[in-house]
Amino acid sequence: MKQLGMVLLALLLVTAFVIPADAMRRGGKEKELGYGFCEGNDLEQVEGLNLTAEQKTKIMELRANHLKDLKPIQDKLRSTRADLKLLWLEKNPHEGKIRAAEKDVRALRDQIDDKKNDYRWAVYRVLTAKQQELVKQNKVTGRCFGPGPGTGTGPAAGGNIH
Repeated sequence: MKQLGMVLLALLLVTAFVIPADAMRRGGKEKELGYGFCEGNDLEQVEGLNLTAEQKTKIMELRANHLKDLKPIQDKLRSTRADLKLLWLEKNPHEGKIRAAEKDVRALRDQIDDKKNDYRWAVYRVLTAKQQELVKQNKVTGRCFGPGPGTGTGPAAGGNIH
């Protein structure tokens, strides 16, 4: 009984540390996929953008559909990554299986990138020409429409952090 109590205590402690850390890594549930304008959730920060109610509704609808489309691919990616980890942990890892799983991971990432780009273009097309220019000029748009953070050198260079 004492061992069971110790195991439960250990699980509780691990959970207490892992859940908040995961939430911080993701930026909280509402920003799980938040990459600035790329995901359409920070357009409100662009000064002078003045989205109409119709544009806001359309962008929210696009985002909901985008997240719904992404979910099965993301789930498959998580599963494939877990399988890949298990393949590497085998006593005698099989190179062919590992390379095939790595190829599957790359293909799933490409699918996710394609979906994200489709979404970005859809959001961009909702905006007027003037709004598009404002978004491009805004400094926080580096991960989507224009120059900004993440375009220099270093580990985050290039801006597309997924």
